[in-house]
Amino acid sequence: MTIFLIGYMASGKTTLGRAFAKANGLQFIDLDFYIEQRFRKSISQIFAEEGEERFRQIERAMLREVGEFCDAVISCGGGTPCFFDNMDYMNSQGITVWLDADIPTTTRRLLEAKGKRPIVMKLTPEQLPSFIETHLAARRPHYSKARIRLDSNLLESRHQIAQTIQTLQSIIDNQ
Repeated sequence: MTIFLIGYMASGKTTLGRAFAKANGLQFIDLDFYIEQRFRKSISQIFAEEGEERFRQIERAMLREVGEFCDAVISCGGGTPCFFDNMDYMNSQGITVWLDADIPTTTRRLLEAKGKRPIVMKLTPEQLPSFIETHLAARRPHYSKARIRLDSNLLESRHQIAQTIQTLQSIIDNQ
């Protein structure tokens, strides 16, 4: 079983992915981390040195590489589903799960980890919600192609994560 977790920045893809994989004896792969390890550069460096178009080509190739792994939970970058035929590929290879958090939750999470997110580093706390709303509106049509949509607002404690794992497992089992 291959599960692809998609969603906006700070939607909980890594948090839930790691926990779900552990609970089910699956391998966990963070696509951005995988790219960084393979190319020995941070995502920010690849963007700066080679541009977004080249990064998206690399991302597409690495998605196909990890998509061949069996029994894995793959946490994709926020933009991964929005380029090329990546969503169609993920839907053909496994179960796609859109982790959907609301704008206030996403804003709070991004403010807490702002230094790690180059795309939002220069935004003020007042600018962030409208940026998220606009950016998310452009990505929503791609995210909505996922087979499962899961509310990811409640991933703040171990108990909430455990409940979300149970909810997702139940949905997958009933498909």
